[in-house]
Amino acid sequence: MTSESVRRVQSGNPWEEILGSARAVAAGDLVLVAGTTAFRGDVLYGEGDPYEQAKVAFTSALEAIAEFGLDAGSVIRTRLHLAHARDVDAACRAHKELFDAVRPVTTLLVVEGFVDSRVLVSVELEAFRGAVNS
Repeated sequence: MTSESVRRVQSGNPWEEILGSARAVAAGDLVLVAGTTAFRGDVLYGEGDPYEQAKVAFTSALEAIAEFGLDAGSVIRTRLHLAHARDVDAACRAHKELFDAVRPVTTLLVVEGFVDSRVLVSVELEAFRGAVNS
């Protein structure tokens, strides 16, 4: 794969600079979106609310793939990382609202925690830029 076929998008999240990473990378027909939380700048949206955090995080991730001309219909894989098992129903409800018609493969994990203890949900996306068949 040539360097011309790989494109990176930054979101301005400070962790991208700290880690030396991108929000999203397109490589050929795949677009990968890094772990995304409900932070927008220095503001955490939905503090204490896993449903709202999942919606905001997925919306931010979808904005990242929009940089490549894609939308939710192009998503083929999602991952949800939750700080607490008690938040499964709320996070799943947010996921279903956004992706029910798409039905990407999905992984749901409960993790030890996040760098900021107020974060309840982190999400990742993978999208496909080629023809999508149902």
